[in-house]
Amino acid sequence: MFEEFLSRTAPFVLALVQTTMTYWYPGVSEVIEVLRKFQPQAKIILGGNYVTLCPSHAKKLGADLLITADNLEPFWQFINITGDLNQPPLWKIYNRLNTSVLKLSDGCPFNCTYCSVPKVYGKFKPRSLRRALAELQLLLKLGAENIAFYDDALLYKANEVLTPFLEDILKRNIKVNLHTPNALNARFITSELAEVIVKAGFKTFYLGFESVSSQWQGSHFAISSKMGTRQATGSKVLSDELARAVEHLIAAGAAAGNITAYQILGHPAIDIQQLEASMRFVNRLGIRGMLADFSPIPGTPDGEFCRGFPKRKIMRLGNPRKYADLNEPLFHNNTAFPIILLGFNKTNSLKDLQRKLNRTLPK
Repeated sequence: MFEEFLSRTAPFVLALVQTTMTYWYPGVSEVIEVLRKFQPQAKIILGGNYVTLCPSHAKKLGADLLITADNLEPFWQFINITGDLNQPPLWKIYNRLNTSVLKLSDGCPFNCTYCSVPKVYGKFKPRSLRRALAELQLLLKLGAENIAFYDDALLYKANEVLTPFLEDILKRNIKVNLHTPNALNARFITSELAEVIVKAGFKTFYLGFESVSSQWQGSHFAISSKMGTRQATGSKVLSDELARAVEHLIAAGAAAGNITAYQILGHPAIDIQQLEASMRFVNRLGIRGMLADFSPIPGTPDGEFCRGFPKRKIMRLGNPRKYADLNEPLFHNNTAFPIILLGFNKTNSLKDLQRKLNRTLPK
């Protein structure tokens, strides 16, 4: 279909290509190959997380320009225009939207050791409230009934960013379903904020919860072995903070069945994480649990800790050999890494346990 589209399309000057996941690069390589075949005159601009996290690897794919992180200045220079970052995304190419996404900010103020957001998007930067409201109006005009926030720190400085946005929704009596697939920081959910977000139309709530382990939450332990030592990521959310956030949301009118707590599956410190105990703790709160597969992202402390060599037999946790060849992005695949670390049977047994726990909750 792509080749047919290119074959009947008039010659064009630029082709913009990007990918979020690094291990999707074979698809990027194929796209570039097909573009060269059917539109040889086009200059190919390659950007996205893959280029930012794996620049040396990305250079091998043969694009004319690589754009890393959110630095668009080389792009503006390449095409000789002045960029206008206040313009909304090109939502108008859709005749009608049912579901869409929105961001009120970029970046994140935290430095979780497994996360690439600070490297890709930098520190926390609020977007213009005026721009966000204008984009919301555009999405509604196109028919969007469900909007998911893709912010990485949606609740950070809520009084300055999120609350004014929601107050405008309430003031205008806008009816729309809002969702939070990116984990919310439960530490910031107060009773007042819970009331505002539920009243404004939030329907699903995903909360980040790494571990019930006091050792993990203390943030002072380190993962140690013959592979080296690295400081752990803990202290993001404490158990009582998660419980309190759930209480606030339910008291504000959120359905318990629409609240989910993320936990990491396949983290190198899984023995310290006490994953099964954490899953049961979440279940006792009366909310759903969801396992988020760990991915060893190059440039992050946890990812670098997992660096290894593909020609050697990959060994399990506790063995002096390391786990993955981070120079090959296919090893970043979060579906594969928990199996590399724990084995197929253990990985599946943990996922089965999560499903069983969720089935015990009221419908």
